[in-house]
Amino acid sequence: MPREIALGDALVPGLLLLFVFSLALLWLIDWLAGRFGLYRLVWHPPVFRLALFVCVFGGLALLLF
Repeated sequence: MPREIALGDALVPGLLLLFVFSLALLWLIDWLAGRFGLYRLVWHPPVFRLALFVCVFGGLALLLF
C-alpha cells in the first residue's frame, strides 16, 4: 500500500485518511455506547473515549503495513 495517497494534485499521508476514518468509527461507537448506557460502567468517559480512539486508530494503522 502506498504511503501517500494522491487527492487531486496533493499528496495526503495514508495515516491522515486512517485518522479521519477512525474518528468516524469512534463517533459511531460513542453513539452506540451512549445509546445503550455503557458509559454508566466507566469511571471517566473522556479518558475511555481517548483510549478507545487510540485502540481503533492503532488497529487500523496496523492494516496500513
